[in-house]
Amino acid sequence: MMDYPDERGPHTGETIIFLHGGNMGGWTWAGQVEALPDRHLLIPDLPGYGHRASQPWPGVAEAADDIARIIRERAVDGRAHIVGLSLGGHVALHLLQRHPDVALSCVVSGVTAIGLSRWEGRSVGLTVPLWHRRWFWHLQSFAFGIPAADRTLFVDCATAPDSASNKRMFSEIREGTLPQGAFSYPGPLLAVAAERESASAEKAFPAIRAALPQTQTWIAPKLHHAWSVEDPDLFTRMVTTFADSGQWP
Repeated sequence: MMDYPDERGPHTGETIIFLHGGNMGGWTWAGQVEALPDRHLLIPDLPGYGHRASQPWPGVAEAADDIARIIRERAVDGRAHIVGLSLGGHVALHLLQRHPDVALSCVVSGVTAIGLSRWEGRSVGLTVPLWHRRWFWHLQSFAFGIPAADRTLFVDCATAPDSASNKRMFSEIREGTLPQGAFSYPGPLLAVAAERESASAEKAFPAIRAALPQTQTWIAPKLHHAWSVEDPDLFTRMVTTFADSGQWP
């Protein structure tokens, strides 16, 4: 697997931390990293994935604790703008509840925070035993718009987690991960759904807003779930605009 640095840019200004989707790793943020050479960026692998695939998936809340530790130890002034896609977005919401002091702002995209529909849960659940099959992820690489040069890395990364981690992670996502209890995080939050992804992401907007009334929402037009790769320029512009102003679009 590619040795991808998990920290980039000068240790000045304000840090942005990118949290990747399920079965992936920090390398998937290459488009954003290349576009932001003057920003301090943290691009960690979540426990159980990427270079940390030998570790078991600890659960969404425990993963948030892990990310909070990284931010406190390595971000400028121990705080960061949080960006989470898919599984990374689920982790980000728990981070806001459990460790609000480390977050300057937060953008989450493709987060089915209240769970999957019955049909979606069944259909996706049927694929979980295939998550170790290279042919399965090779086909997914076309659906996700992965460039040809990155498809082998994509497949290597997607097939690395063990089956127990895959099952536990999917079980959490299927049932919904919106944290129980009150939030004290006072900063800006942007929840995004891509127009051409599962409707479950947009359906979660009201519940996220009920927990965090400052939530702004947006639909990324004509794009799919992994749109940080599909349209990296737009995704990067959204992240930096929101980090700098707390507003989008």
